[in-house]
Amino acid sequence: MHQMGSLPKPKHPLISVIYNKDLKTVSGINGVRIINHLYTVIFKSSDACSSFSYGKSSYDYEEGTLVFTSPGQVMEFENNGAENEQIDPDGWSLVFHPDIFRNSTLSDKKNKYSFFQYDSNEALHVSEKEKSSLEDLLKKIVQEYSQMLDRHSQNLIISNIELFLDYCLRFYDRQFFSRANLNSDIISKFERFLINYYEANKASHHGIPNVEHCAKQLNLSPNYLSDILKRETGKTALEHIHFFIIERAKDSLLNSSDPISRIAYSLGFEYPQHFSNLFRSKTGFSPKEFRHLN
Repeated sequence: MHQMGSLPKPKHPLISVIYNKDLKTVSGINGVRIINHLYTVIFKSSDACSSFSYGKSSYDYEEGTLVFTSPGQVMEFENNGAENEQIDPDGWSLVFHPDIFRNSTLSDKKNKYSFFQYDSNEALHVSEKEKSSLEDLLKKIVQEYSQMLDRHSQNLIISNIELFLDYCLRFYDRQFFSRANLNSDIISKFERFLINYYEANKASHHGIPNVEHCAKQLNLSPNYLSDILKRETGKTALEHIHFFIIERAKDSLLNSSDPISRIAYSLGFEYPQHFSNLFRSKTGFSPKEFRHLN
């Protein structure tokens, strides 16, 4: 990344903070697509952000946008058509190698930072105060890796990365809260999708809809959909799907005489035993026992 921006070599092998104002000419990388093998947090100032591209709504702050990418994702550098144009001179990027997570306090917490799996149109929109808090932490990270490394350096760098990501988690929670009405609409659409899917008998032909398929139908990433549902209802997307299936199974068991195997197939299970196992885990009864409760 330093080479692409014609920057000096990084001062630390696993982490760097890149300020766009320090980049040399970027016309050579405009429109370039790369597979990024690093965790990346990109800040774009309000002047450089497109409301459409980054999913900004009327509920959001306007002082800037954070986009998160994880290793293996494709990044494309924007091409605005101007020769020798700099990319958002007020922007910056925090980049770090996956090894930062290994053998550190972050290793057990990596999964809670699910925003690294969000799409760009699910970006975080921050206030001026929130941006300042994050940039203060960036300065501390740069200060640590810019001086002579000692036995405290790695722990302090990792601690500041963790604090940075925890603040991002807090700011996302704030954004979810401020978008409560919008999120309710997403939940309604999700529930309607499940109803339509089963009423159209698609489960018999295509199986149980997974989280990825449901999210795609709502133009969301799987992690974003699951996080919205978890914050609003206490259940993840997968838990919602299972709950819907179990409730539908209960209706079929009590209101029909269909064999349990036929009910299982109609719900999208390839093997009836898998249906029985899920039903027992959620209700404490086998489908046969439940059918004879009343």
